[in-house]
Amino acid sequence: MKRVFAVLAFFCVLGVGQYFVVSRFAIRHEVLTLFDAARQRPIAVEIAVRRDYETKANLGLWKLPLAIISNGNTVKATEYSFLANVLAARGYLVASIQQDLPSDPPLMTKAGQQYVGRRDVYIRCEANILFTLGELKRRQENADYDHVTLVGHSNGGDVSMYVAHQHPELVSKVITLDNLRVPFVLSDNMKILSFRSKDPRFVTDPGVLPTPEEAKARGIDIIHTGAQHTEMSDRGPDAVKEKIQATLDRFLRDSASSALAPADTRSPMIMNPGDY
Repeated sequence: MKRVFAVLAFFCVLGVGQYFVVSRFAIRHEVLTLFDAARQRPIAVEIAVRRDYETKANLGLWKLPLAIISNGNTVKATEYSFLANVLAARGYLVASIQQDLPSDPPLMTKAGQQYVGRRDVYIRCEANILFTLGELKRRQENADYDHVTLVGHSNGGDVSMYVAHQHPELVSKVITLDNLRVPFVLSDNMKILSFRSKDPRFVTDPGVLPTPEEAKARGIDIIHTGAQHTEMSDRGPDAVKEKIQATLDRFLRDSASSALAPADTRSPMIMNPGDY
């Protein structure tokens, strides 16, 4: 057993281009089909977890850190495997939630309203996340449900930031890919990493990004990728995904996620005020 753990640990220190190896041999994937009876709503969740860490958790020797991924509009929850694999390789129990259904109303923009009129969408997705957390507790009691990492792209990033505002007692880290509507949480107790695009078709609303001074004071990492907004999923080119993977892996390592330590917000990883 020790030899197996050593081999899997070796896979996890390989370069980001080798995450497919870890995914194929070391990470278990499962699709859960949940149903929220109170809202009469099905919720599809894809689970990714490293087999060795799951075994340790099942034996009561480890608490799995937990990450929730929320999809962007028109993107499937299954199209963020490049993120899920990095998180799972670092020992996380990863749950990618399909936040929208074909029967849901289309995502609309209403100028002049808070969050351009999308609060009801965020509330619906918040309920999906809370329901999923409850179901995961029933299936895996040896996970850390008090220090959740929220991850999301585009609308999913706004959902993640909204839920972090509403439940700061549950959320320790927020990782967004080009969230455009919900302002960043400014907290000494929450570590934030945000990847930004360079795409004139997707413009961040005023007041969403922290000022450079706020980011520095709160230890918020802003990463200007130069990528297109729609490239921040499995659909994007390998060069973009590998850059995001490498930065995410460094963020998780530096914030001591494996030891479940409190987030260190004293010094931001990357700051480039000139890009604001």
